[in-house]
Amino acid sequence: MIELTPSQIAALKLARDGDLYPQPANKWTHENATVTYAKTDRWKERPQKIKSVTAKTLGELKEPGFLERRHLDDDATKDVYGITMAGKMWLLKNK
Repeated sequence: MIELTPSQIAALKLARDGDLYPQPANKWTHENATVTYAKTDRWKERPQKIKSVTAKTLGELKEPGFLERRHLDDDATKDVYGITMAGKMWLLKNK
């Protein structure tokens, strides 16, 4: 069984919600991600930051096969990554 760090688990959960797209500063997050507000905040005064994944964490999750490239473009740094069935199964069994 593979042990993952908390940041890797958070990255898997983020990928489960949608494909990860490259962003500036070597980060990856959802396409068109924007600052959101808490559902319980009726005045919408406290923004929640955009969740992102570093390129290092993305690489660590590609090795065991939890994430995969979607379009297989020539440039891997600009391609979209999504969660695989192995990643979904790991999340079901562990978290």
